[in-house]
Amino acid sequence: MQKALRIGGIVAIVGLIFAAMISSMTATTPNSEKVWDPEMTIGNMDAKNYFVIYSDIACPYCIAFENAIIEHQEEFEKYIEEKDVLVEIRVSDYLYEYGQSNPISSRLSAVGTYCARNEGKFWDYYNLAVTKVWNEYYKELGKAGFTGLNEQGEEYWIGIGKEIGLSDSFETCVREGQPLEEIEANALKSVKSTDGGLPYFKFNDVVRTGFDLSWGWEYVLMYFEMGLKN
Repeated sequence: MQKALRIGGIVAIVGLIFAAMISSMTATTPNSEKVWDPEMTIGNMDAKNYFVIYSDIACPYCIAFENAIIEHQEEFEKYIEEKDVLVEIRVSDYLYEYGQSNPISSRLSAVGTYCARNEGKFWDYYNLAVTKVWNEYYKELGKAGFTGLNEQGEEYWIGIGKEIGLSDSFETCVREGQPLEEIEANALKSVKSTDGGLPYFKFNDVVRTGFDLSWGWEYVLMYFEMGLKN
């Protein structure tokens, strides 16, 4: 009788151990612990689907993807709500830090974006910056517009902030490069996470890189659907 009880106890303990192991293996990390910066997300933080975009505003292919979203903003917001998706943009000066030509537009655009974030205006600044860069440099000229964009100095990026009504502290932030340490750290995290190349997308367990300048909203949806189907 005692032997049977001992065996039963051992079986129960082993069962509990296996149950704990399975539970730990299947437990998912909350989105709130994955995101780099909640200010750079859109959607429900507790969404079951999580889409990460690694981007650089100087990157023409990144801008093509993101401008397609902006041009269909209402559809996009409805889509991520219905599909229960959290979208995070991870912006850095990736091309300045690790690109072949080290374009200053990469660094200045990231500084402007982070300084706007500091004033709670990330999406206002980011959306306007993407729209302007696309329309003024990449829409007609394609990747050849990169040269003209890279000739723009601090005033261009400060001007975007002024258009959305940012304060003098924003301008000071840009001129002093106040968020550079954070931007450089994020660029390093990006290059380690993406295996090189932008834009880089991770939607749930699906990874994709690249986006063509001629592609539009239908291709954005295709990328999202890949992650949902998986």
